[in-house]
Amino acid sequence: RHTRYWRDWSSDVCSSDLILNGLNKADAIARIIQVLESKQLAKAANNYRLRDWLISRQRYWGTPIPIIHCEKCGEVPVPLEQLPVQLPPAAGLDLKPKGSSPLGAASDWVNVKCPKCGADAKRDADTMDTFVDSSWYYLRYADYQNESAPFDPKRIEEWLPVDQYVGGVTHAILHLLYSRFFTKVLHDMGMVKFNEPFTKLLNQGMVVMDGSAMSKSRGNLVRLSDELQNHGVDAIRLTMVFAGPPEDDVDWADVSPSGSVKFLSRAWRLSGDVTSKPGVDFTTGNLELRKATHKALHDGAFAVESFRFNVAIARVMELVNATRKAIDTGCGSADPAVREAAEAIAIMLSLVAPFTAEEMWERLGHKPSVALAGWPTIDESLLVADNVTAVLQINGKIKERIEVSPDITDSELEALAITNPAIVAALAGVKPTKIITRAPKLVNLVIPN
Repeated sequence: RHTRYWRDWSSDVCSSDLILNGLNKADAIARIIQVLESKQLAKAANNYRLRDWLISRQRYWGTPIPIIHCEKCGEVPVPLEQLPVQLPPAAGLDLKPKGSSPLGAASDWVNVKCPKCGADAKRDADTMDTFVDSSWYYLRYADYQNESAPFDPKRIEEWLPVDQYVGGVTHAILHLLYSRFFTKVLHDMGMVKFNEPFTKLLNQGMVVMDGSAMSKSRGNLVRLSDELQNHGVDAIRLTMVFAGPPEDDVDWADVSPSGSVKFLSRAWRLSGDVTSKPGVDFTTGNLELRKATHKALHDGAFAVESFRFNVAIARVMELVNATRKAIDTGCGSADPAVREAAEAIAIMLSLVAPFTAEEMWERLGHKPSVALAGWPTIDESLLVADNVTAVLQINGKIKERIEVSPDITDSELEALAITNPAIVAALAGVKPTKIITRAPKLVNLVIPN
């Protein structure tokens, strides 16, 4: 809150009317507007910061404006049969900045006949920024082969609006602004039935180095080409996805592409260790490993749908460990459950490491491509846990943990708790005044302090 005395509006406004004692910002602005309007010096208006950026940036490769300037007829639209206006070849053009459009130097392209009167005329040499194209490209995707119109409204109604938009925040701010502008204009023209182009938005994070955006001046630049050369595209993609949720920044100093290479190699080796034939009956395989496989598929699918790709990768890593253990010290490489697990790993990895996954799929005896395999059907009965961990407490303090059936009743769990050796020793003969049981997770015995 501030007290201000406004003195320099004009001699007519200099009065005690503008002493803004104790007013907050919103109330002070309202008071100023009221005084100015009462003296007919100004009126309230909304001022939007939408700049003329699309037209003021002149580039040779910009979108040509389909207008011909004639001294007699004025501004004449380019006839429909001559659209779209094609840019002239860049060879031989002087494209250096001159304070005007570079296309102005393309005399053979600029000088044309007026479509109305046939007199000498000139094309509009200005271009629109590429944002003009990127503001409505998503509409074109739905009908990209249409040569007679921007799009067929029926196709647009079938496919749009966009369900999910993913983009970096620095790019998406202006892109979304202009896309909404174009969409609302097209809606008012009756060309589309919706006025919001994107239903949901996810802003992905940036890849930084040592906590700062990469730049040559800071000396923290990491060349993607070098990383790809050293580690491979699968490992780099896996590293970025596993680093955290997509909306968070990835600090390249904190991640390990070499670790991703080792993990992918470990997963790849599994496909060569499987000795059972394709098509084997998975239901005859090791139950413990089958449960691990179906839990990974279930959790991974949910993580992908909720954009937690790092969690999906974590589930694949857990399944790789379980499968390796089953081969080396468990049911063995010939068990059908091992093949089921290896195939599930290949399918899950295909989302972020398609080259590794494709090799695994072929080594497992399948024809290309793993991308066509589809997500395995999840057996819901295998998701039910055999045991859960129940916590035994005294006055809210944990004394013991025990494994119990998920179907255990309150009375059964209470009986296990009061006879548990650790609880008996902790009670030291004191009788609980109250027992709180929440099967199958908790028993809390209350005793006098």
